This record gives sequence, C-alpha cells and structure tokens, in this order.
Amino acid sequence: MEFEHVPVLLDECLEGLNIDPEGVYIDGTCGGGGHSFEIAKRLRAGRLIGIDRDPDAVKAAGERLAGLPAAVVMGNYDCMGDIARRMGIEEADGILLDLGVSSYQLDNAERGFSYHSEGALDMRMSKEGVSARDIVNDSSKGEITRILYEYGEEKFAPRIAENIVKHRAEKPIETTTELAEIVKEAVPAKFRREKNPCKKTFQALRIAVNGEFEHLDRALDEAFELLKIGGRLCVITFHSLEDRMVKQRFAGWCKGCTCPPDFPVCVCGNTPRGKLINRKPIEAGGEELSRNNRSRSAKLRIIERLR
Repeated sequence: MEFEHVPVLLDECLEGLNIDPEGVYIDGTCGGGGHSFEIAKRLRAGRLIGIDRDPDAVKAAGERLAGLPAAVVMGNYDCMGDIARRMGIEEADGILLDLGVSSYQLDNAERGFSYHSEGALDMRMSKEGVSARDIVNDSSKGEITRILYEYGEEKFAPRIAENIVKHRAEKPIETTTELAEIVKEAVPAKFRREKNPCKKTFQALRIAVNGEFEHLDRALDEAFELLKIGGRLCVITFHSLEDRMVKQRFAGWCKGCTCPPDFPVCVCGNTPRGKLINRKPIEAGGEELSRNNRSRSAKLRIIERLR
C-alpha cells in the first residue's frame, strides 16, 4: 500500500505558521509529507526538516520532498531539539505537530491499528518495542483496565479487561478482529447499536503502545524552546485528551503575573512567554469535511513565542 497523506486543516496551518520564504520550519510528525510538501514549496532560501518515527513514512516523505529545500529524518518529535542541532539549526520560525494516526497506518491492515480489518495486533508506529499484542496478552487485568480508563476514557474498561483475560486464558489474542469481537462481547447491546464500541479500546492501546502522551508532554516543551521570538507552533489534535494537554500547556506559556490576587502590585515580575493566535481551536469547515471524513475530530491550536 502506498503511503498517502491527506493533510488536515492544511490552509489553516499554512496561514498559522505565517511562512517566511527564508525561514526554518520543522514538521515533527511529517507522515507521508502532505503538510511538509506544501510548506517546503513556499520556501526559497529557507529550509524544512521533517521528522517521523515510522520508517514507511520517512521513506515516503523523502521521495515526495525530493528536489525541495527539505530533509526527512527518522526519529521521535520529542527529540527535535537534538535533531535540529545536529543539522546546524539553533532556532525555528515555525513548528507543526499533526498528532494521531495517519490514513496509511489506519488503512494498512498489516500495521494493526484498525478494528475494521483483520491484521496482526501490532499498533507500533516505529515498528519496534512492545506491541498491542504484548499488552493484551501479558498485562494484568488491573493494568489493562487502567489503560482503557486513562487513555480511552472507556467506561466499560473493567468489563472489557475481564473479557480479554478470559479469552486469552484459552489462547493468545493475536489479531485486531479477535480483539474487536472480545470488546463487542463485553459491551452492553444498547451501546453496541449506537456506535462501534471498539474505538476507545483501540485508541487507548495505541496510545499506550507508542507512549504518545509522554512523548507529547516532552515534545511541546522541546518545540516551544526551539522557536525563535515571533516563531509559531501549530498543533493538530484528534481527541480530547491530547487537546486538553495542548490547551493547558499553551495557557501556561501565556500566563503573566502569578502574584496572589490580593497583592496591590506585581512583585513576581512574570510576563507571558507566548500569545495565542486563536482563542478557540480551529476546526475543519464543511468543504474539508466532505472531502476527508477523518478531519471531523481535528482541532488546531496556534501559539506565538514572545520571549
């Protein structure tokens, strides 16, 4: 399968980055290079660095960006500071983080991300380390319950975890469709009729397998510190847990005085380090939604560094 990347909120990202043709830009999650391509082709003396931990994405993006002022590096976006410095970059004019799973990863059954088609229960973006199969078959019932609650906000987490443990006692759970049936079996019929009950479980396992929240936590600080004064960070999230983390971190950077409200004058001297470009997250419009159904949950937040 070809690594196709349909960039979400593309025009909004390009406007938000406020691209300088002479500037330096980093796409920390370049995927198949959809956003990266559009940024790079607007550069003259500028430069784009694309980063991704998926070897399939690095190969595809490298081919797509050939001939443009761009380079693609295999790595994790929470190491972007080190990656940039190795490439002689001390600061960036703009950084983009498009979180979540690419269409290629979802549609390629072999990668094990989707509950719609049968494939090995994998979900590893880097193709290395602990897989979803390992977690499902080796973790305790309590740990599986915690993962489903914490990363999927799954209210039926204990029932699903109990059913997983029951089935794996008979034989290891090997495929996405096996797990999907186990989840459906554990969820009351009323909720199965309303929507596919597998979404939250698969999301939670994917986040756990790839350490997504830990990486995002570090990457946000890495990105902000790498921005030059006046540089912008654009982050696209696809579920409420990611968006909450980004929103809170942005709010912290935009906060000024931290003195108690009853102090007559400021004594802390703190001033905001950033300013929000959009107060509320930007979402896809009707035209994009009709073209790309996966943009329906996307939210874009943008911050500019002040000091």
